[in-house]
Amino acid sequence: MKGIPMQTGVLRVLRATAASWWRHKELRRTGQTGQAQRLERETVLRDLGYLKQAATVPDAHVICGEDGTFLHLGCTIVSTFAPIERFPLATLAVARGTPFIDIRPVTDVIAFANLPRVARDGSGDPEPSGSGKSVSLTTYIDMVEVLGAKIANDPRSHQSA
Repeated sequence: MKGIPMQTGVLRVLRATAASWWRHKELRRTGQTGQAQRLERETVLRDLGYLKQAATVPDAHVICGEDGTFLHLGCTIVSTFAPIERFPLATLAVARGTPFIDIRPVTDVIAFANLPRVARDGSGDPEPSGSGKSVSLTTYIDMVEVLGAKIANDPRSHQSA
């Protein structure tokens, strides 16, 4: 794993993020510190699980568009209506090597909407066109890059030619 070391940097960010949640702040404000701490610990453990999945699921990736940021983890999707710059969990996943697809530069919305989805299991349909079809993450990146998306931690560079 490259990027931020798991031991301190990641935990520091996850703890700060959990402590900043409005509900946890409100619990502290009303004197329910123990409950706030318990919920914050649960949140950090959940997010650590998401980071572990991001590192192990074959087609895990982060995608950021005008409508928000999505961390795709196979059958699980974690999302927010904010850009990646305001989604610490996705930022950490990308810093640790998860592929990142920035679709904010894409202007052809119709072509983008007609793209197949990324297959959950790393496989794809033999004929990747039409409604409900799926492709591998690398094939999807090939398709979306043509539309102007920016790619970081490109998994295609790790494949043998």
